[in-house]
Formats: sequence, structure tokens, C-alpha cells
Amino acid sequence: MTHSTDYVPPKVWAWNKAETGNAVTLLNRPVSGPTHDKELPVGHHPLQLYSLATPNGQKVTILLEELLAQGHVGAEYDAWLINIRDGDQFGSGFVAVNPNSKIPALVDHSGSQPIRVFESGAILLYLAQKFAAFLPTDPGTRAECLSWLFWQMGSAPYLGGGFGHFYAYAPTKIEYAINRFAMEAKRQLDVLDKRLSENEYIVGREYTIADMAIWPWYGGLVKGWLYDAAEFLSVEDYPNVQRWAENIYARPEVQRGIKVNRIVGELSSQLHERHDASDFHLRTQNKLANANP
Repeated sequence: MTHSTDYVPPKVWAWNKAETGNAVTLLNRPVSGPTHDKELPVGHHPLQLYSLATPNGQKVTILLEELLAQGHVGAEYDAWLINIRDGDQFGSGFVAVNPNSKIPALVDHSGSQPIRVFESGAILLYLAQKFAAFLPTDPGTRAECLSWLFWQMGSAPYLGGGFGHFYAYAPTKIEYAINRFAMEAKRQLDVLDKRLSENEYIVGREYTIADMAIWPWYGGLVKGWLYDAAEFLSVEDYPNVQRWAENIYARPEVQRGIKVNRIVGELSSQLHERHDASDFHLRTQNKLANANP
């Protein structure tokens, strides 16, 4: 492994606004708060989701589609696109819902006062409790579910902000950083593979919000959807994760959920906004393109 000694950290770090990067990394800044005034739209459904179909965004739309498929009519939702490449997350309306300026964010208008919920794990837990679904009631099984939910919340930043950033997005390929986070990504896959060698789903025989939280990240990774890194990480070494990922992807609710707020990939896989179940048939980008040549 090669080592670079070109950079010596200063005594006090200072933000270099002229630093090069890509469209995503150039939006990073060391301060919080809005950069511009922009109110959020509000639709007619009880739940208003402001998001993008990253793995964190997909967690919530998968759960919402699963809830609707179970007959929970109160889970109807409007999904509004927050394009983080354009800096939508720094609009004043979005910051008022999530002061951390990260997608997804949810506002529940079903009660006397709106309730905001941010952080994807918090949204999953809030909705699961609200509708008494996909969250085990047995104390031991519930604790297992919550443990794996928070495992994902703590582990995925090493996969995304660590491995994904340095392997796919960083302007300079740094061997040490890539090796460090590739090792951690593979260790996490091994944790999951061992767990799934003895269980159909993450918590056992029951499909829960733990699966919905973990699948977009690690299921997407072994299916080759994240960072073009499947070969690099030898994902075939994790057959139990592969089996689990395929079984969850086969669910129609999951296939609908991952289309919502999606702006990349085949046009038929992109539903930029979702306001009604019929939008999956009428308003994907291929249908809109054909309607407006």
C-alpha cells in the first residue's frame, strides 16, 4: 500500500470554499441552516413526505407502500421530490422540518397539530407504532427488531459516507481510505450473512421495519446497485444476504417503493412525485415523456 505525505493538517481547520469536487460534495459546508427561502408544498393526504430515492429515502416509501397494501388507509401520502444535488434540502421550508438538512423528512397532518419527524429510522419507528404494523409486539422480538434497526443507522454511514464516498465519489482515490472502509463494508456484510444463515428475515420469520431499513443499503449493494462495487467487494461471498435481498425485492410493495422520488435509472423506474396509487401506472417518467413528445 502506498502512503502520501503531501498533506499535513493545520493547527486549526479552515473551510476552503474553492475546493474542487463533484456536484454533491460541493454542496457540503460546515454550517447549518437554510441558504434560500423556499416553502414546502403540502398535498391532500395525511402524510407529507419530502425525500429522494436514496437508500434512506427508499426505506420510508417501502414502509408506506407496505402499510397501504395491508389496508391502512391513513398511510396515504404525498411524496415530494427534494433534489439534494440542487440544494433543495437547504430551503427554508425543508430546514424547518429537518434542521439537519437531510432527506427524508415527514410531516403528519392527521392530528390537531402537524407532527414533524426526521431521520429515516425515526420515521420508520413512528409509522410502525402509529399503525401497529411491522414492529413485533413480543418484548424480546421487538428488542431484536429495534437493535437491528439501530445497527443499520449506525453502520450504514461507514458504507455510504465511508466506502461509497472514497470509492465512488472522492476526487482523489486514496488507497488507505478505500481499504479501510472496504474492510468495514465486508465485515458488515459478514455480520448480516451470519444472521441470515439462521433466519428468513433479519428478526426471524417476521418481516419488519428492520428489513426495510437494511435492505436498501445492503440488499442494494449485493444486487449491484450501489457504487458499482459488487465485484470489488465480492458480494457473491454472502449467499444468505443474496437470498434475502432477492426475496424482499420480489415484493410488489418494495418495487413500488423504490420508484418514488427516483431521478436516476430507466425512465420507467422513476416516479418523481407520488400523490396517488395510480401514479405508478400513469406518471412514471416514461409515461410523461410519451405524453409530451
